[in-house]
Amino acid sequence: MAETGMRKTLNLTGVTVNAMALIAPGAFLWITFQVQAAQVDMAGKTTAMDMWSGLFFALILCFLTAISYAQLAEKYPEAGTGSSYYFTEQAFLGEKKLSPFARVSKMVVGWITHLYYWVYPGVMVAMFAVLVNYILGQFGVNLTPIMEILIAVVFCFACGYVAFRGINGSTTTSIIINIIQITALVFITVLALIYRFTNPQHVTFVHQSLASVVIPHSIANMFFQATIAILVLVGFETTTALAAEAQSPKHVSRGVLISLVIQGLICYLFEYFGANAWLSTAYTQTVNGATVSGIAAAAASGAPIGDMCKILGDSLLNHSGFILMIVVAITVIIAVFGTTLACMNTAVRVTYAMAQDGEVPSILNALHHHHATPHTAVWVLTVISAVIGAYGVLSITGLTAVTLLSNFGTFLVYGLTCIVTLIAFLRHPGRNPFTHIIVPALGVLANLGMLLAIIYMGILGGGMTQVASMIAIITTAAWFVVGIVYFLANSRSTGRKIVVNA
Repeated sequence: MAETGMRKTLNLTGVTVNAMALIAPGAFLWITFQVQAAQVDMAGKTTAMDMWSGLFFALILCFLTAISYAQLAEKYPEAGTGSSYYFTEQAFLGEKKLSPFARVSKMVVGWITHLYYWVYPGVMVAMFAVLVNYILGQFGVNLTPIMEILIAVVFCFACGYVAFRGINGSTTTSIIINIIQITALVFITVLALIYRFTNPQHVTFVHQSLASVVIPHSIANMFFQATIAILVLVGFETTTALAAEAQSPKHVSRGVLISLVIQGLICYLFEYFGANAWLSTAYTQTVNGATVSGIAAAAASGAPIGDMCKILGDSLLNHSGFILMIVVAITVIIAVFGTTLACMNTAVRVTYAMAQDGEVPSILNALHHHHATPHTAVWVLTVISAVIGAYGVLSITGLTAVTLLSNFGTFLVYGLTCIVTLIAFLRHPGRNPFTHIIVPALGVLANLGMLLAIIYMGILGGGMTQVASMIAIITTAAWFVVGIVYFLANSRSTGRKIVVNA
């Protein structure tokens, strides 16, 4: 695959922080906490008691997948912007019996990758608008749905413009964002734990012991929580789409693991532990005239972590809760911008690789003469993200649906990449039984389990969770149908064979 226009400007720091910006070490604590608190099982009971264990399971899944990505990046340093799309082709070509299916296999992976990367920015756009609505509501400003949609669209095009300008500007932005976010959320988490240990308001905590925060109460609920928790961890693999701009292949494989260690293993486990340890009867909301507390209050709030900041500031920092909440909210807004930008950068580069191969319209292959970015793809993605974001702001069900849709694509891509790893190293002379067989095999099983969990929730789940899951499942099926029709039509018009015999 020829790479002719992109410039090798990213060192290890640049590659890593672009992935870290997508993971956003703290922003998702604010963004997804409500969705996780609102999730219910098929009996209509909350699964949120297993929020931390769900995150931990999702982290294990991600590490299994990250090791697979790192191994593939080492073996195929010439991947350019193609990531799993390119890895799949090369792995199949390397196996004589599988080589005839190289084209169709890479198309499957590339098409599914779009379900993940091209939906994810829209999820972030919707969450940004919800966040802005919450902040303005604290000042007595109530936005109409139309105004929320307008905010989502304007934000989306602002991100698109920065992505259009180039990856180096995005990297600088990502470094600043990561420093701000890690500092702010670690500070808030420390306050949450101080609140737990001192109990200044003499309240009853949701988790009666700290062990209750981390020990699974239900394996099924842990799986259900992981289907949403994966959103806070995805992004580590984006370094593999920056190979065309990385100064060394080693930077790509190392960046995959470093970004996940810093943000998943260190930041998010700590932050979720503190937030769950803090939940108590002091946190209340009014729902249909009735007062609810703890998890139910978090499910009913537009921003539970914002509420937490207010309570912490008022009880521990001399009644400065409102100011603390606003400061943290601003850092989250900045982080969401970085996350949306990082995903856009990755998404259009995978599309660029597919366009080079003629598997998607060639217009998406166009590089800007000055910025060296796939500018047409950037603006197409911007419009799509604005539409998805506009849908997501209308209700918590819609937001959960697009979140699960993106995660459905994530589990599919991650699982297939683990399978590709098994194939790529099947006859490799330096094959390591652990990293090349056991790890990817476990990765396949873990990602398959998450897919089945979403399907299970769609069929047997309760309330909003069931509706959102069904929307995700139906949309995924429709995307597969569109992909099959397009692939067959494109093959016929170009005269290319679907199965290429040696």
